[in-house]
Parts: sequence; C-alpha cells; structure tokens
Amino acid sequence: MVGDYSSFSGDKTDMHSQRNSKNGLSCKMVLQAVGKVLRKSKTKPNGKKPPAEEKKQYLEPEFTKIRVVDFDLKELVVLPREIDLNEWLASNTTTFFNLINLQYSTISEFCTGDTCQAMTACNTIYYWYDERGKKTKCTAPQYVDFVMSLCQKLVTDEEIFPTKYGKEFPNSFESLVKKICRYLFHVLAHLYWAHFKETVALDLQGHLNTLYAHFIVFVREFNLVDPKETCIMDDLSEILCTPAPPPAPAPSAPASAPSPSSQNHVTER
Repeated sequence: MVGDYSSFSGDKTDMHSQRNSKNGLSCKMVLQAVGKVLRKSKTKPNGKKPPAEEKKQYLEPEFTKIRVVDFDLKELVVLPREIDLNEWLASNTTTFFNLINLQYSTISEFCTGDTCQAMTACNTIYYWYDERGKKTKCTAPQYVDFVMSLCQKLVTDEEIFPTKYGKEFPNSFESLVKKICRYLFHVLAHLYWAHFKETVALDLQGHLNTLYAHFIVFVREFNLVDPKETCIMDDLSEILCTPAPPPAPAPSAPASAPSPSSQNHVTER
C-alpha cells in the first residue's frame, strides 16, 4: 500500500507538473501574442514605426510674432470695385511670383541636391508632372527651377497675361492662375520646412512670415488653392493670418516742471 501510494503520488505530481508546464507555456504564448498586438497598434500597418514628428521651429512665438502687423491683409487682397477680376488676379499673381522667387533666392545656396534630395514639406513629397503628365521625383532645387521657369513663361506670355489695353484674357486664365499659386505654395512650404533656420540666420523670417500670410489670405479670398493642398501648413496659417494686436505704445516720459528761471523770464520787446 505504501509503495502503491508513493507511486500514485509520484504520478500525480508528474501530472500536476505537466499541467503547470503546459499552463505556463500557454500563458507565455498568450502574453507574447498580446505584446505583439500592442506593438502593432503603435506602428503603421506595414509594421514600421511612424517617423517622429520634428519640432516645427517656425511655430515658436518668438518667430511668428516677427511680421508686419500694421495693416489688415483682408482689406489688402479684396477686389477693388473699379478693377476687373482678371486684372486683379494677374497683378497679384505676378507680384507673388516675383516675391517668392526672390525669397527663395536668399537661401538657394543651401538648397542643393545633397541637402534636399526631394521636394518636401512636412511629411509630403512633391513630384513634378511634365506637360505629358509624366510623374518625376526630383531634388528640391530642380523642382523649384521647374516651378519658376513655368511661372516666368506664363506671366510673361501676352496671350495669357495680357498687358495691352483691350487685350482679352483667355478662358483658361483662372485655371492657370490656380496652377501657379499651387506651385508657389509648395515653394513656400519647403522654405519653412527645410530652410527656416537659414532664413532666421539671415534675419529674413519677418519678410517670409508677412509674404506667407499675404499669399494665404489672397488665395483663400479667391479660392485659388484647394484647402486639401494647404492643410499641411494650417497650424502656421492660423497663427499668421490672425490679425495680431498692434504693439503697445511706449510710455511717454513725464513732463518736467519748468525751472524757476524760465517762469520769471520776461522777453523784452
């Protein structure tokens, strides 16, 4: 009996250890599976971790406050009653092209094929489409060169941007203006995303902020760029396009009391 009891007890112990081993393996497998699910929930569907969002220096108050604030941009872009709409669009589009081209030229030496291997802004890569619709990935300086060459060609074409009195605008004029403005927005977005540090080093952030705000208010006024296109910069647009309060006037120095000598002074005639 004792031997039988020992044998039975040993078998029972073995069975219990086997069950514990199986249960332990099952728990381990469950924990691993749960951990795997949790890890996947923090990544993209392809299993790669999403890139960490870079800090946007251009959103810091010390930089956004540097801009021209002594006029209302909304009043600046609204169509004057005595001006033809197409004339107004042509004049402003040409001006924005020249100003954005000039702004980019200030940092062009820092925008190279090595530093900017793609035309990027935020997490967006812009591709160039030629006249045949062929999609091309190019460096940022190549993309900007394509943009500026196209804009130059269009705004100097008398058949598209007529300057002579009585010359009519083509039916495609508005669509071409929208195309120009969309490309110019890409350049502005790239300036902020890739070259804001250089802009600050050159002390040109005030010019860039004012130009950007003016441009955004203008294209919004006439629906020239799809909001889905500009949404990547909505955080900056919200700050810069909101009228900033004018700077507080400097406190005036208290008037000094007249000296006794000046009070008693009499001018002889």
